[in-house]
Amino acid sequence: MRARAGALVVALLAGLLVLLPSGTASAGTAPDYPEFPYPQTTYSEPQRGQFHFSSRSGWMNDPNGLVFANGEYHFFYQHNPHGLEWDTMHWGHATSPDLVHWTQKPIALEPGVHPGTLFSGAGVVDRNNTSGLKTGAYDPIVVFSNTDGVNVHYSNDNGRTFQSWDKGREVIDIPEESRDPKVFWDQARGRWTLVVWSNRQGNGVYFYTSPNLRDWTYASRYQASWLFECPDMFPLQLAGRQRWVLTDASGEYVVGDFDGTSFRTDWTAPQRMDFGATGAGGDFYAAQVFNDAPGGRVVQMAWQGGNRGSVWTGNASFPAELALVKTPDGPRVTRTPVPELDSLAAGGRTVRDKVVGPATTDPFARVKADTYRLTATFDVSGATARRFGFGLHTRADGSADHTVVYDTVAQTLDGKPLAPRGGKIALDVLVDRGQLEIFADGGRFSYTRNVDFDSGADSLGLRTFAEGGTVTLRKAELTQLSTSWGRGEPTLESNLAGPWRAARGSWSDVSGGKRGSASGDGFYLSNRRGADAVYQGDITLDSARAGGLTFRADTGGAGYTATLDTGGTLKLWRPGRDIAVVGAPVGPGETHHLKVRTDGPRIRVWLDHGAQPLIDATDDTYPEGLFGANVYAGAATVQNLHVGETEFAGFTAGRWNSRGGTWTSTPEGLRGRARGDAFYLSDRTGGDFDYEGDLTVTNGAATGLTFRADATGAGYTATLDTSGVLKLWRPGRDIAVHRTPVTEGRSYHVKVRAEGPRIRVWLGGAADPVIDATDPTYGSGFFGVNAFDGNVLATNHRNS
Repeated sequence: MRARAGALVVALLAGLLVLLPSGTASAGTAPDYPEFPYPQTTYSEPQRGQFHFSSRSGWMNDPNGLVFANGEYHFFYQHNPHGLEWDTMHWGHATSPDLVHWTQKPIALEPGVHPGTLFSGAGVVDRNNTSGLKTGAYDPIVVFSNTDGVNVHYSNDNGRTFQSWDKGREVIDIPEESRDPKVFWDQARGRWTLVVWSNRQGNGVYFYTSPNLRDWTYASRYQASWLFECPDMFPLQLAGRQRWVLTDASGEYVVGDFDGTSFRTDWTAPQRMDFGATGAGGDFYAAQVFNDAPGGRVVQMAWQGGNRGSVWTGNASFPAELALVKTPDGPRVTRTPVPELDSLAAGGRTVRDKVVGPATTDPFARVKADTYRLTATFDVSGATARRFGFGLHTRADGSADHTVVYDTVAQTLDGKPLAPRGGKIALDVLVDRGQLEIFADGGRFSYTRNVDFDSGADSLGLRTFAEGGTVTLRKAELTQLSTSWGRGEPTLESNLAGPWRAARGSWSDVSGGKRGSASGDGFYLSNRRGADAVYQGDITLDSARAGGLTFRADTGGAGYTATLDTGGTLKLWRPGRDIAVVGAPVGPGETHHLKVRTDGPRIRVWLDHGAQPLIDATDDTYPEGLFGANVYAGAATVQNLHVGETEFAGFTAGRWNSRGGTWTSTPEGLRGRARGDAFYLSDRTGGDFDYEGDLTVTNGAATGLTFRADATGAGYTATLDTSGVLKLWRPGRDIAVHRTPVTEGRSYHVKVRAEGPRIRVWLGGAADPVIDATDPTYGSGFFGVNAFDGNVLATNHRNS
């Protein structure tokens, strides 16, 4: 549960007055971060995997920083969001509740915002806050990247934004070529371990240990000629004993023991985890397991580089659960698809005890399937067939996009060695539009490939065959799989249940939330119903005539809507009636906060955090219904659609007003984004007072408390600047400067006391002010918040 955002507090000593006054963004700068550069897609392009993750657009390669954090899976990956080839690496980001339904999120790490080379790396969840980086309700997600050394980035808002530790200083300096750090928690010794590839006198990895993710000590080096790039290391149980698996980018691995300092194995050569073509751009490369997967599961995803389409390049393999089993040749890793895949099941067919041969009837002759799972067990103990298997995506002329073939003489499956077990061959085949994954022998056999399947209506056949004799198909089950896309919201922040759907108009994802466009009324509706509630959100009228919050609505959007209109009104309406209309100056491009409270037939509406509702009306037409958003005659953007008392709680005032930048209200507090100086001003003024609040520079330069200001924001501001100062300034003059570290993502409590020309500023809970200055320029004016060149957050978590 997240704490409710608190108030900026003003204790007036004297002279208080209350007044009630009648883009395309470029990547690489803090005011535009986090970037969401993705065009709309239905994820239905040819060869786009329907249950394999691919980036919404752009290039992707290595999985990075796979973690289960704060109730969901996070998949980060190497990414060029602006082109279809490798270039200028970012870290892409997607989330999933179940490893199947992925939602593209904004960029996680971005050049120009985060220092260092943002190449491959890893992530952990610091559940015990060993790093001391935690600042809020979420467990920090801490990720590691860079080349020829390691730097650290961390997130305290569940991956929405990341800050760089110590301005990107390398926590490990490696003089020779190195890259791809992987970090994990060593439970037995209660500390962190980092393994990183380097080419010092040949391929190998360094081991480092740390108590806190920030301070690292060299432990050992493991040298191996086969071990090239992207190391991963994880424990697996075998016969009640913990063993450690060390892998490289090509999926080669050895099994050994780890004593907290060194890795040792008696293997003289590695095994292959998957038979897919390796090398950058191959079928199986740079695989990584999730840290902190629930239940101690070890789940792995790899880069499949061979898949590409009109707007994307590369995809991820389907998540596979790993285990360790005994074999006559020693322990071996198994890979099996995670069982959550069953959530996509959409019907199928089961076949039992069928003899397959040249003269028999194909049991799947009439089947048509596009994306599916095919499990089959063949009894080869009495087989006379030289070859048997399945033709996938077949056509009337007998051709197929791929044929899965078992050779009984060579004992190979698709040319790779596979001996029968107990006289049987057991297959588990995943067929997607651009991906094929074949598992066999309980996961001991794994073969990941990119195959361009033709999804045309005449290419959806499935053929069972045997050549040179017969084989018995003991059981085969075809399960058609529906698409996994479209369940989540990439940019709309909300606590309302989905899936959301457009009732009317078109709705697209943009960096600022959800943008709706309609010629008349358009509605975007959640899956949550309610009667009495507090419902609120931020509305930006782009080109729209009006936009607002819809509630107690039916599936077509008919219900109540509180609308802001560029004609200068705030209106509560339902189909056929304007219930209440009040004046409210609203301009195109402005962002405003609306809050609605329903109590039976009574409906109240607040605007921009005002203490009093501007509308207090009664209507009993709709007693309950869906929550959503509305746009009318143009385009508008909605954000932070929440049920509950989650708004920014400023001190008692009328409306707050934006003077530059974009200001939105989130459960964490007031969020501001600005290029240059921007202000968010209350309509309350004062001369002598105490004014205090908690301030965070999420990413970028500075934020502060503004006071004694005019309607443009010109007045005094006590500013926290990430260059390392707390500064009291007014237009044209820095009045006083106190040097102090200011870290991105950290919350700082600032208090100002103004008594005539004397102005004092406190930082944190210190008894004495760090600034005590005199300036007579402004005697009274508005209170507010300032943002400068970045993203900021204003909250108050103190007890007072």
